[in-house]
Order: sequence, then C-alpha cells, then structure tokens
Amino acid sequence: MAEPDLTVRLGPLCLKNPVMTASGTFGYGREFEPFFDLNRLGAMVLKGLSLKPASGNPPPRTVETCGGILNAIGLENVGIEAFAKDKLPFLKSLDTAVILNLYGRSLAEFHEIAVRVNEMEGIAGIELNISCPNVKAGGAVFGADPAMAFDVTRTVRKATELPLVVKLSPNVTDVTVIARQVEDAGADAISLINTVIAMAVDVRTRRPKLANIIGGLSGPAIKPIALRMVWQTVQAVKIPVIGIGGIMNTADALEFFIVGARAIQVGTANFVNPSTAVQIVDGLTEYMRQNRLARMDELVGSLEIS
Repeated sequence: MAEPDLTVRLGPLCLKNPVMTASGTFGYGREFEPFFDLNRLGAMVLKGLSLKPASGNPPPRTVETCGGILNAIGLENVGIEAFAKDKLPFLKSLDTAVILNLYGRSLAEFHEIAVRVNEMEGIAGIELNISCPNVKAGGAVFGADPAMAFDVTRTVRKATELPLVVKLSPNVTDVTVIARQVEDAGADAISLINTVIAMAVDVRTRRPKLANIIGGLSGPAIKPIALRMVWQTVQAVKIPVIGIGGIMNTADALEFFIVGARAIQVGTANFVNPSTAVQIVDGLTEYMRQNRLARMDELVGSLEIS
C-alpha cells in the first residue's frame, strides 16, 4: 500500500498535512527551530498580533493546574510592524504555511491590521481571534455575541483576499449559533476552542494565583469540552472545522478527526514536549497505514453512532 495522503484542504488553503500549532503556544515559530524541522508541519499559527506592540498583563500570568495551564498573558506581542521587519523574513524561508492570528479592540482595528497583512508576502492565511473585548461596545466580547461575530468577520473578509479562519470561544451558550454567523459572514474555516475562562486561588494567602484574577484554561482538562463543541459545530456548518483543545498525542488528535475536524492544532503540549506536533504527524501516518486508510477524507467524520 502506498504511503497515506495527509493533504487537507481548508477552503482555499491546501496543507501538506492537517497538523498545525496553536496561537500563543508556538511563539513566532523560530523559537521551536532547535527541536525539529519546521517544514514538517502542516501550518504554524503564530502568536496573536495587534496593530501596536502590547505588553500584556502583569505577572504572575501563568499557573499550572490539574490537567492543564491557566494563563492570563494578555495578548502580549511585538505588533504588526515589528513582526513584518524582524520575524517574517525567516518564516518566508520555510515550506510550511504561516497563518497569522490577529486581534483588535474595535472593528476599525481589525480592518486596518487585515489590510496590512493582505499586503504581506509569505502569509498563507489569517486566523481571527474574536475572543477579545470590543472597546467601542463597552467591553463586550466579539465572539460572545452573534451579531458582533458576524460584523467582525465580515469586516475582515472585505479587507483581505487571504484564506480566513475564525477562532471561536467556548464561553458561550451555543457555539453553533456563532459558527453559523461567521460562516454567513464569509469565513473559509472555523477553529475551536479557545481557552475556557477559569481561576485559581492560593489558600495560604487567600489571593488569586493570577494577577489578572481570571484567565484561560488549556490542556487535557478541556479536551472533552473541545471535542463536544467541535462535533456540534461540524454538524452546524458546511465550512471546514479545525479542532483545538487538550491535544497531547496522536490518540487525542484522532478523536478530533473522527468527529469531523479536518485539521487540528497543538497548543499546551508544546510546553511539555516541543516535538509533539511532528510526533502526531508520524503517529497519524502510522495509524492510517495500519488501518489501510489512503486519504484523510476516509478518516475525517468517521464516527459511528448507531
């Protein structure tokens, strides 16, 4: 039997394999160069970028919890101009799709940064972080309101020709409502889930362990939640879905493919074992070979319910 074909298509974006890295856990890509050949990844989703540099929240900003990590980094980043000057030249030398995770505090900011990215060479696509507050709407979170989710997606869609992925928050009543809105607004694909809002307390001092008090939980603890929400979203939309949340090994990734995800992102596992993503590529190849699966289409959505 020939080697399995791991290529996947996410709307207009074609990847050599379905294993991506998750924004916020992989820096700007080059930080992981000492650990493995970055060209083996399907795609890299880089640390969230904003128009201007951002310093993020005060420390402590991370806390290890049972089965995961709680973080309140606050979207610290170098800003789009410094990224283009200092980070992009190296990334353009790679044979791996580079996807920029973008965020803004208003529709105008989202539009402006999307326009700038659209003019850059070497960028394969955009992932839209809509789990941030809209300062023009009293701090309401873009991704928690269907109308706002539609508006921000449509705004960015009009500003760029690049493939557009919208990253959804789990901190909503019904994620499928938001998913359908961003699909209608022009998203090419959906990624989910972002972190789950959580907190931790130091019982000795009776103070929050994070300076920000609350943060986002990631890691194995959220995988069952993520898997359920990915499965629900796959049923609700026609565009491809990318699964994220607690994927630590090949078996975890396979669960997401089986419920219908066309690609996955590896996040917290990068902090535990920097080579996790490429090990999943190898593990996926071996699983498909053992189960005589020639293409990803034979695996994706193969869940048997009845």
